[in-house]
Amino acid sequence: MTQFLTAAFYKFVELPDFAELKPPLLAFCEQNHVKGMILLAFEGINSTIAGPAEGVHAVLAYLRQDPRLADLQHKEAWSNKAPFYRMKVKLKREIVTLGVPEANPNQLAGTYVKPADWNALISDPEVVVVDTRNQYEVNIGSFAGAIDPHISSFTEFPQWVAQSSALNPATGKKPKVAMFCTGGIRCEKSTALLRAQGFDEVYHLEGGILKYLETVSPEESLW
Repeated sequence: MTQFLTAAFYKFVELPDFAELKPPLLAFCEQNHVKGMILLAFEGINSTIAGPAEGVHAVLAYLRQDPRLADLQHKEAWSNKAPFYRMKVKLKREIVTLGVPEANPNQLAGTYVKPADWNALISDPEVVVVDTRNQYEVNIGSFAGAIDPHISSFTEFPQWVAQSSALNPATGKKPKVAMFCTGGIRCEKSTALLRAQGFDEVYHLEGGILKYLETVSPEESLW
């Protein structure tokens, strides 16, 4: 039975020539029988692609030839059915939509925290832990004690931040904040949002929940 390799990846990195990258990238994907979606924007790249393993690895190698993407990280999964039926490369304003231009992860992203160090951080009673995912995702599960912003989409997050009593206490002192999301991309954007608003101590779970569940043993998990 034919197996298809799926690769998911993103990277915040300034790509001022992102529009020029599209035609050769699309052609290379098609030549290698790779399908899926690649989003390109000034702020970086975000993608999920699938196809024969050699084709997917060829596309990843092609991208990493660009010095700006040399350290591009990806996650892999296998399936017996083709998850995508066409290849698209889209030009976007943002690779994950927040709608706040000053929230630039390339300049203001928070501090990465390794999964092995995450438990200690969120166990600190002075740390405000925020789940940046939507309501559907939060209902599936979350970290104990994390604040649920009750949003239906990520674009509602800035408004929640502005109104949150946990992030805007009466004392006026901005708290230390730890944020997490599924794979890491949204919390990079959300930490940049807080830093743009004057929060100094902002942290996010490197690799997101997926990396945490992959690397932290069930006995030690706070999920």
